[in-house]
Amino acid sequence: MSGTIPFDPRRGRWIPWVFVGALGLVIAVNGVLIWKALSTFTGVTQGHAYDRGLAYNDVLAETARQEALGWNATLRVEGERLVVELRDRAGAPVPGVLRGDMERPLEGGTVPLEIAAEGPGRFTAPLALPRRGQWEARLVMTGPRGEEFDIRERVVVR
Repeated sequence: MSGTIPFDPRRGRWIPWVFVGALGLVIAVNGVLIWKALSTFTGVTQGHAYDRGLAYNDVLAETARQEALGWNATLRVEGERLVVELRDRAGAPVPGVLRGDMERPLEGGTVPLEIAAEGPGRFTAPLALPRRGQWEARLVMTGPRGEEFDIRERVVVR
């Protein structure tokens, strides 16, 4: 037979190694992706989100209670201090006691605030924060009859 190529067992030895190398590459890439998925931000900013979802009717009831008070809070950063003004539905200042802290939204960590009343419905607190940027004010106002009003607002400290 003059047109046939003689069989050489060394000729195709590399072919199985191509499959082994390709499979090794797929495993390595998947390993890197799994490592990145487990070691980076999870996307969950609220602990026990599922449990909070089950108790959503309680959240709605609390929102309705706060809306029934008719209070409105205004927060702003003036220089190195936080200014909070609280007014009722008619626009009159609401007297009471304000307490709370500043929290970093993604990193966590809180800084307590030393809040002082400057008059009915007006409060100030010095901002001795470790870093500038976005913070969440988490405040609770206790009114003259013991009613509580939660204030959650993001502010940017420059």
